[in-house]
Amino acid sequence: MRCFCRGARWNDGDRGRDRKHCQRNMAIVEGFDSSPEMIADAAGLPGVTFSVADAADWQPAADVDVIVSNAALQWVPNHQQLIARWSSALPSGGWVALQVPGNFDSPSARADAPACRRKTMGAKATRRPAEYPRGKPARVVREGVARRRAERRCVETTYVHVLPGDDPVLEWVRGTGLRPILAALSPPDAGEFVTQLAAELRRAYPQGPHGTLFPFRRVFAVGHRP
Repeated sequence: MRCFCRGARWNDGDRGRDRKHCQRNMAIVEGFDSSPEMIADAAGLPGVTFSVADAADWQPAADVDVIVSNAALQWVPNHQQLIARWSSALPSGGWVALQVPGNFDSPSARADAPACRRKTMGAKATRRPAEYPRGKPARVVREGVARRRAERRCVETTYVHVLPGDDPVLEWVRGTGLRPILAALSPPDAGEFVTQLAAELRRAYPQGPHGTLFPFRRVFAVGHRP
């Protein structure tokens, strides 16, 4: 058995139990991410081999039985076709499991648009459309898995996080959707952008007596090749 995970944090937290299960069954567990920083952060986890790679170009080898992708494919253009390609490459009895955000129309995903349009930001902070696909994420994921007539299950769930501290939603998106925007800005422009965005997010997600409520919808899909 050979497993492959997309996203260097696949084995974090409770997911470590999945790694131990694979190890007991003599599985080879490999993972990759396009970020060298993520790979460096994951280095040292026992029983797993990590490498830097791009999901758009990766193709599973013939002996890969399980593919797991966590909060990664939303960054990949045409990922519906990518999911179908991965599913078709699996052998009979193989599995593909993935999770992507489904919150692209939420205030946290849209709040940076006014700040991006500020004249001081110019075109440097414009989002790349492929990174923020619109429409129905569940339909895109489900159809991608179904293209190869795999048995599939797709579920959307909204988690309501209670975030502590000041500007917690800003800190949340700083590690996800803001990364390509901040990387494109100079330090002074990035500071001004973050200040403007923080104000937008505070209006969208007011702080309460017990923290800031932050609803976040996620899409889960599992496909099985019969």
